[in-house]
Amino acid sequence: MDPTDKIPAPERRSRKILIVDDDRLNIRILGGILRNEGYVLAEADSGEHGMEAYEKFRPDLVLLDVMMPGIDGFETCRRLKQVHGDNCAPIIFITARNESDDVVAGLTAGGVDYLPKPFKARQVLARIRTHLQNQILAEQQKLLVEQLNKADAAKNRFLGMAAHDLRNPLSTIRGLAEILRESTDSRIAPADLELLDGIHDTSQSMLNLVDELLDLSVIESGELRLEPKPCSLTDLIAKCAGLRSGDAAKKRTRIVLPAAGPGIRVTVDPAKMQQVVDNLLSNAVKYSPPGSTVTVVIHGDSRRCGFAVQDQGPGIPEKERHRLFSDFGRLSVKPTGGEKSTGLGLAICRKIVEAHQGTITAENLPGRGCEFSVALPVLS
Repeated sequence: MDPTDKIPAPERRSRKILIVDDDRLNIRILGGILRNEGYVLAEADSGEHGMEAYEKFRPDLVLLDVMMPGIDGFETCRRLKQVHGDNCAPIIFITARNESDDVVAGLTAGGVDYLPKPFKARQVLARIRTHLQNQILAEQQKLLVEQLNKADAAKNRFLGMAAHDLRNPLSTIRGLAEILRESTDSRIAPADLELLDGIHDTSQSMLNLVDELLDLSVIESGELRLEPKPCSLTDLIAKCAGLRSGDAAKKRTRIVLPAAGPGIRVTVDPAKMQQVVDNLLSNAVKYSPPGSTVTVVIHGDSRRCGFAVQDQGPGIPEKERHRLFSDFGRLSVKPTGGEKSTGLGLAICRKIVEAHQGTITAENLPGRGCEFSVALPVLS
């Protein structure tokens, strides 16, 4: 058995080859070689007839003569590629001319190989088997990708349903814990109050995770819908900073905002971009030591604008940079106040920013700290 023959006999019998050549002798020779191998064959004697036969026969591979009356093989190949694009069957040229210029012309036209005349059976079979094997592998890869996409879509649906179903009972648990914790009933012992605090904090952490899972499932399923409108980037950041001021105060951390000015207006989905700003500020406070400063910088020019959040934390370990914006991509650095981290926040930020046709990057600052920078296009 020829070592290049990697296609099982049953596969060969199901593979169809179209031979396009105005020389009947060439067709007879190639037909004799290929029929013995179990291939299904169709024939055409010109480029025009070859294109018609292609539509009816739908071959897996085309053997195409270069020199023919009417349109030549190169033009036939170009037209087939133009009509069928990436789905066009591999085209191998048949020619007695194997000068380098002809080879380049054939490959430029879209061919994948040459069969020189006179034909040598082992060479013909080896080349055809190779290209058909590549085609089979490409088909298997395409099928695998389709299966993975379906599995991923099913996972996102399940994730969304599970997160949605968990949210209501978790909200109830947190709410009941708040009611009991705020009760003035003296019968609640201090030790029980500590348990209630634990129940409240744990349910809040779980709710945060559920909300992020819901966000992720919406984004991954392609159902993220932006509602962009003009807004002040300065005001948006100031609002987020106000919401984060309580967490910062607990760690004696200051959030320094840009000086008041005319500000920069951007066209974004305010709720989604606020989610990005809030996450970056939260991370900056979470990973910086107590008593530090978190600084927000706004930048922009005629083409792009955005903001950066600078912290005084340990920075990003270089070997872990590839995990920074990935789903559940936790790093070895830990929050300085024992805060919880799901590893989803930055992944969601990246996807929201990219949905706005923007970019988000992270760089370590000289000495200590890290800067997360968001750049957005200026829309007219």
